[in-house]
Amino acid sequence: MAFQDARLVQILFLSTFLFLGFWTRDWTLRSQVIGVAIAACLLTQFAVQRYREDQPFTPQSFLSPLITSLGLSLLLRVDHCSTMALAGGAAILSKSVFQVGGKHVFNPANFGIVMALLLTGDAWVSPGQWGEEGWYVVLFLATGGLVVGKVGRWDTTLAFLGMYAGLEAVRNVWLGWTWDVWAHRLMSGSLLMFALFMVTDPRSIPNARTGRIIWAGAIALLTFILRNYFFIPTAVFWALFALAPLTILLDRLFPDDRFIWAQNSQTQDSQLEVSV
Repeated sequence: MAFQDARLVQILFLSTFLFLGFWTRDWTLRSQVIGVAIAACLLTQFAVQRYREDQPFTPQSFLSPLITSLGLSLLLRVDHCSTMALAGGAAILSKSVFQVGGKHVFNPANFGIVMALLLTGDAWVSPGQWGEEGWYVVLFLATGGLVVGKVGRWDTTLAFLGMYAGLEAVRNVWLGWTWDVWAHRLMSGSLLMFALFMVTDPRSIPNARTGRIIWAGAIALLTFILRNYFFIPTAVFWALFALAPLTILLDRLFPDDRFIWAQNSQTQDSQLEVSV
């Protein structure tokens, strides 16, 4: 497998982010929890493919669950390893349980996060864990841009960030705040990670560009409402979870080819599952 496969690039970047989290942010990360996340995702993927004979084992089969486990490790905080195991198992199972026309409805990592928040009392997400330092913004834009560019989903990222930034700008003017307040609300590492690595998952977002732009704009609008009027700091994750089924309708209204990734001219085409 060459690094032209965007999943490998994303695994490299997410692993780097975890390393930076340990050394520069002093997170409450524990190696055993990360290990449980990886094990839960990979073992669940193995069990699913053993059960479903139409999914043969290949090395590529475990790239997506590895990405999901790294995403959970970066975003989800838990008091007990069992909670992380629940999140990892639910994330991978969601791809097979909630599926329409061979396409899973929910982003796996987002589904796992929401299930952990709903079903347990010891899970939380810290949207501000990356702070608002400028070099993190540059890092996320550079690395995320490479992955998004490979899968051709810049339209989704720009639609989400553009809509959200616009809504925050209108609110900023309405309240008479200075523009540094607006910039502060946008320069969030977690928000950029969501926009670049999660909302662009080509296996769970609308196939057509028009559908993706409408979908990303709707998520931005709901995020804005939940964050500013219901004061939910984890608004982006709830907005993505709530509006994920909208993909089914948008794919019917704006039909287009499903995302296919050809790893190289000498191998068979494989479907890319870039899922944080």
